[in-house]
Amino acid sequence: MSRTTMLSIATAVLLATLAGWTQSWAGDLKITEMAVTTKIVKGNPIDSVRRISSTSVKALYCFTRFSAPEDTDTTIKQIWYLNDESVAEYELPVKGAHWRTYSRKAVEKGLSGQWRCDAVDNEGKVLKSVTFTMN
Repeated sequence: MSRTTMLSIATAVLLATLAGWTQSWAGDLKITEMAVTTKIVKGNPIDSVRRISSTSVKALYCFTRFSAPEDTDTTIKQIWYLNDESVAEYELPVKGAHWRTYSRKAVEKGLSGQWRCDAVDNEGKVLKSVTFTMN
């Protein structure tokens, strides 16, 4: 076997191993808290919205707290839905063992209905969802 062939095989094995580790890290990503809130104070949600009037706030936030391996460095998406139709999507970093992040959705009049925000990993798997109603 030539040196080039052996190097190619070694590279392929290394890449396959690294791909397996990446999937394992994504699989170890756990959401410990997720809430739609009216405000974030000192990095934490102040409430958890279940029903709200579109005239009472200018924006809502989807807060997500994670537990993950120490060396985690990945992203998630938060996808906001109104009546099962995607209306906003945000890609957010997740770095480290204890991470929290949030997205902000502006609230406008006429956006009443059933809302949902999904946290989705980089493979498209829904990790968790929160729902609320806007009048």
